[in-house]
Amino acid sequence: MAMRPAFVVLAAAALLADASCADAKELAVPAGQGTLAGAIASAEPGDVLRLGPGDYNGSVLVDKTISVVGDGSARVVGPGSGTVISITAGGARIEGLVVTGSGNRLDELDSGIAIAKGADGVQVISNRVEGNLIGVDVQGGKDALVRGNQIANRVDIHPSERGSGLYVWNAPGLVAEDNTVRGGRDGIFVSSSHRAVYRNNRFYDLRFAFHSMYANNIEVTGNVSEGNELGFAFMYSNVVIARDNLSRGDQTHGLFLNSVNKAVVERNAVRDGGEKCLFIYNANRNRIADNVFEGCELGVHFTAGSEGNVLTGNAFIGNQTQVKNVGTRWFEWSDKGRGNYWSDHVAFDIDGDGIADAPYRPNDTIDLVTWRQPMAKLLLGSPAVQLIRWSQSRFPGLLPGGVIDSHPLTHPGDAGPRLSREASLP
Repeated sequence: MAMRPAFVVLAAAALLADASCADAKELAVPAGQGTLAGAIASAEPGDVLRLGPGDYNGSVLVDKTISVVGDGSARVVGPGSGTVISITAGGARIEGLVVTGSGNRLDELDSGIAIAKGADGVQVISNRVEGNLIGVDVQGGKDALVRGNQIANRVDIHPSERGSGLYVWNAPGLVAEDNTVRGGRDGIFVSSSHRAVYRNNRFYDLRFAFHSMYANNIEVTGNVSEGNELGFAFMYSNVVIARDNLSRGDQTHGLFLNSVNKAVVERNAVRDGGEKCLFIYNANRNRIADNVFEGCELGVHFTAGSEGNVLTGNAFIGNQTQVKNVGTRWFEWSDKGRGNYWSDHVAFDIDGDGIADAPYRPNDTIDLVTWRQPMAKLLLGSPAVQLIRWSQSRFPGLLPGGVIDSHPLTHPGDAGPRLSREASLP
């Protein structure tokens, strides 16, 4: 049988690729003025540029499928303007370098390392990206891998002028894992970028640890946010998986859902939180299950017409107010006979099945009045207010609507993430 023309072309391309790999070389590049740029200019596709200790001048352009590799002691130092390492070639690899000295213009996206549109399959691995405006910028390159980097952005400028540790735009197929981000604005900021995985990253001293907008079909798993203004914020997105994340000591919100639909939010923990453990705003048809929300001023703030959400198996522990829901409709927060654990719910379980014998209703008319008219808190100790609350507790039909958990759990061990690894998180 005669070979088809397409097969011949593919076979020839494969042979050429094999020949190119066979000719690939590993080249030692000494530190010094212009040595890195010169080595890139003379390199062939597939070559590995091995950088030794010392400083190398940026800015440099990686426009070939090569690897630039150091052992952690090679520093690529930018001039204080622009981006230090710009990558326009697919398949390039940057590994084991210290990258510093970008410019400070957000409108130009000045970065330590930038991956351009069309540069697909780029790998950025185990670098220290320090003192830049933006750490790593992925601007349209598909299937990038950003793994094991230590990113510490500039904090000597006004917070509104700082950049993100990892900035992602239109980069489907991205995997960002095992990175540590400190300082700057947001740890990871994602805009209009779908189909990506963000896992096992650590975030400290930031505005938002993780912040996504218009990002569908993403997975955010196993990440830790500690001591930031806000933990994990998801906005204007569909089909999000947020699982096994920890927010600890974040100041405002642990988890924030704004216009998020068809998400799975499960086995996360918010501990020692600030204003709100969980905020749900105009978010619909989400499953929020087996999470721990502990030590916040508000356990969950639920508002703006959110519909069709399932909340089950969550543990609300030691929050000053467990639920804030300003509305008159009833929302059932249990699923298939399994509700949530509420630390302030004094309940009986006569049959010992782990389900309380009476429903849990976190809010009453007085709560609604004080949320809408804060000055009314001055009257909370008055006999009239106490009479209203006593009446509603005896006659639930007088309640104005809101959240009801018809099958509350009686033991915290029956709710929340069943993860032994949480105790060992840093």
